[in-house]
Amino acid sequence: MEGRLYLCATPIGNLEDMTLRVLRTLKEVDLIAAEDTRNSIKLLNHFDIKTPMTSYHEYNKIEKGRQLIEKMLSGSQIALITDAGTPAISDPGEELVAMCYENGISVTSLPGPAACITALTLSGLSTRRFVFEAFLPADKKERRTVLEELKEETRTIVMYEAPHRMAKTLEELEEILGNRKMTLVRELTKRYETAFRTTIPEALKRCREEGVRGECVLVIEGKSRALIEEETRETWLLMSLEDHMEYYESRGMDKKNAMKQVAKDRGVGKREIYQQLLNEKE
Repeated sequence: MEGRLYLCATPIGNLEDMTLRVLRTLKEVDLIAAEDTRNSIKLLNHFDIKTPMTSYHEYNKIEKGRQLIEKMLSGSQIALITDAGTPAISDPGEELVAMCYENGISVTSLPGPAACITALTLSGLSTRRFVFEAFLPADKKERRTVLEELKEETRTIVMYEAPHRMAKTLEELEEILGNRKMTLVRELTKRYETAFRTTIPEALKRCREEGVRGECVLVIEGKSRALIEEETRETWLLMSLEDHMEYYESRGMDKKNAMKQVAKDRGVGKREIYQQLLNEKE
């Protein structure tokens, strides 16, 4: 039989979220590769799954990945699970998937829980367009770069954060992103699940006063187009009228269309721009 990799999503808190398809697959495969076997054995015991297990995590993914590839090339059926949620989403797995494709091994993903999607649907913010950032980088310079990029993001932003780093992260978000709407989601699918609709400054105040427990997902509104237009207009107004006209004319616009665009940028009528240019010329 041809070897195959099965990406099996496991519950992020509530064991009732385990799908029937994942249960059947975990019982039928030859081997289960788990992020933390000590954690996963509790899940397998709960569902009376006796399939052998091996560890596959961030620190052994290269060496163990090669071993798993060899097994699948020999015909083994292998399931990959993480501590919670969908494999390869902010967890080990994407490298193994890439290695499978490089070696002509089929991969199947079994849908199931994912904290980022669950939190997004709970947030009350726009779900039509969003960007998933996972955990921010630990390196200060790289972290700052990512946050500066997110400052201009118009899509809803979804990120993870541990409780002991929450206050620091919220401080940075307030400094760079400003006063944005956000929803702080914690303990997803568990008994004390909460979705706190707030703003970044209010969330920081609450975090300092009450602290935060449990793994958290931050869902933050993207930069509004109205704010982008306002900032752009402020930039144009700082530019001289001649330079503003030159900007468009140097890009191939005739004087009439350049004047029309300048008027639009500055929020005034075209006649007013014409009169100002005439006055300056005189």
